[in-house]
Amino acid sequence: MTAPAEPTEVHRAPYDHSGAGMGLERWTLRAGPIEATVITLGAALHTLTAPDRSGAPAQLLLTSNDVGTLLGPAKHYGVTVGRYANRIAGSRITVDGEDHPLLPTGNGVTLHGGPDSFAHRVWEAEEIPDGVRMHLHSPDGDQGFPGALDVWVDFTLTGSELALSYRAVTSKPTVLNLTNHAYFNLAGEGRGDVLGHLLTVDADAYTPVDERQIPYGPYEPVADTPFDFTTARPIGERIHDGHPQLKLSRGYDHNWVLRERPADGPPVRAALLADPGSGRTLEVLTTEPGIQVYTANGFDGAVTGPSGAPYGPYAGVALETQHHPDSPHQPSYPSTELRPEQEFRSTTVLRLGTAG
Repeated sequence: MTAPAEPTEVHRAPYDHSGAGMGLERWTLRAGPIEATVITLGAALHTLTAPDRSGAPAQLLLTSNDVGTLLGPAKHYGVTVGRYANRIAGSRITVDGEDHPLLPTGNGVTLHGGPDSFAHRVWEAEEIPDGVRMHLHSPDGDQGFPGALDVWVDFTLTGSELALSYRAVTSKPTVLNLTNHAYFNLAGEGRGDVLGHLLTVDADAYTPVDERQIPYGPYEPVADTPFDFTTARPIGERIHDGHPQLKLSRGYDHNWVLRERPADGPPVRAALLADPGSGRTLEVLTTEPGIQVYTANGFDGAVTGPSGAPYGPYAGVALETQHHPDSPHQPSYPSTELRPEQEFRSTTVLRLGTAG
């Protein structure tokens, strides 16, 4: 008989590094040895602490305590990304025959929702059982996207599982793609790179990209390529092997097409990350059709974490559950359209554990 999970403690406090007039809050969720903190700037998963195989705790997310850094070089760390996670080509979309120019972020694309994205907003927060609910209102035309949008994200901690549950409604037909952008290092924040972490991705195909990181067409199989993580492999095993797709971004920054999952069903496993040194494991389950794996290839030491270590290339890995990049321009991809009569729902679960 399985012992019942320990009750989750939920604590709310001002965020000490909030800056003048921002009024930020930090919410702490604690269940036994697992602790997560969420801040209202960007509805960000700010820290995540879990024990290793011997019971010693470590904080596992790349992060910063400085708000200026969170609004600057660390602007995507742990945040809720929207309105559209990943890239949209040409910084424009067409919905019901109407063209909508979007605010560009450079290189001929709109990345992660635009230059003033959800990552920069202060979200409203309220306590719910086992966690916190974040809410944001995005007005019609925000960053060029049609429709007034209301978004809710529930962070709930139950035992060793942190669930991120998204919900959204719109006043006009629009497109929507939400994710969380946490960077994980299961050895602990600032403790080297993740090239030795073992990664499994439950996907037989991925979406290859052009020099703008835009998918250029059909899915391609992962078999016999460095993108084959159907069985556990070290992230760094083939990251430097000269594959043209890896040369584009100096590592992995690609969307894997997850194996089919039941419509409106519960979250299904998408990936498993394991650190052989500490024994920590992270299982990612989701209702989404894709997962973007980004190995922090472009990190250059501009951000120094609480450990005092600057974050260089491969200091962490992002596992962004999502719809596929540039879906509004790719009719064969699962649709990201949201209409006023619909409610967007998505759930991702982060399941922490140990092995060995």
